[in-house]
Amino acid sequence: MKIELNRADDAFHFISSNQDGLTVESDGSPAIGGGNKAMRPMEMVLSAVASCSSIDIVMILKKQRQRLDDIQVTVEGKRAADQVPAVFTDIHIHFKMTGKIKEKKAEQAVKMSMEQYCSVSKMLEGTVNITHSHEVIAVD
Repeated sequence: MKIELNRADDAFHFISSNQDGLTVESDGSPAIGGGNKAMRPMEMVLSAVASCSSIDIVMILKKQRQRLDDIQVTVEGKRAADQVPAVFTDIHIHFKMTGKIKEKKAEQAVKMSMEQYCSVSKMLEGTVNITHSHEVIAVD
């Protein structure tokens, strides 16, 4: 795996690309001179844990033959106050799944992702308190 980062302006706007040419942008906050043109790096960490675990959940529910119509994820992170670096101390991730899904199967999928499969959450769990919750919106 390889990522290349290039500067997009004379401040903190960057464009990262992978080996397939896919890109993601990042920027600094206006408080430090950034242009607010993209997500900040720490926001991208929260996005990474949300997308990584969602991939797992979609795959697990598919194997369980559950019909997942939609998944929405909210991630909240708390950072160490008055500390440099201001690392995450706590992350809570909430999954809202819509479809014809048995509650027990949804619970199992979330637990398996967060405790076994999600590489991002497993990487963070040694230094960050990670909690999770879920809800199922049942449709026929």
